[in-house]
Amino acid sequence: MPLKSLPVEEPTLNLTPMVDIVFLLIIFFMVGTQFSEMERSVDVQLPTVSSVTPLTGVPDAKVVEIHEDGKIEYEGEEITLASLEETLQAAQENYAGQAVVLRGDQRCAYQNIMNVIAVCKRAKIASISLANKPEQE
Repeated sequence: MPLKSLPVEEPTLNLTPMVDIVFLLIIFFMVGTQFSEMERSVDVQLPTVSSVTPLTGVPDAKVVEIHEDGKIEYEGEEITLASLEETLQAAQENYAGQAVVLRGDQRCAYQNIMNVIAVCKRAKIASISLANKPEQE
């Protein structure tokens, strides 16, 4: 005698919540772009102030390299002592606390390093660092 059984229901995937979320995201991005366009169209005259501090952080230290033969490089480009002084003075005028890192070759004459330090002092650079690397153990 055959047994009667109910037909098995196949599982279905309900896509309604996913469609709702997609529509909500579309509406959110459409409204967001409308606000940014309205903000750009508003003509605002900003006030002026006498003392302003920069919103950016401290600028990176300027790197001066002194090669074995006395050649001087400022941030990757060969430069003379006179033009180095002008460049450092301009950097110091832009930011009073400008730092300089001297990377002298260990075989270069000490006089070359002292010449660059003197240029930094004339340019009123207060923070001068001498780069080195730790000795391997």
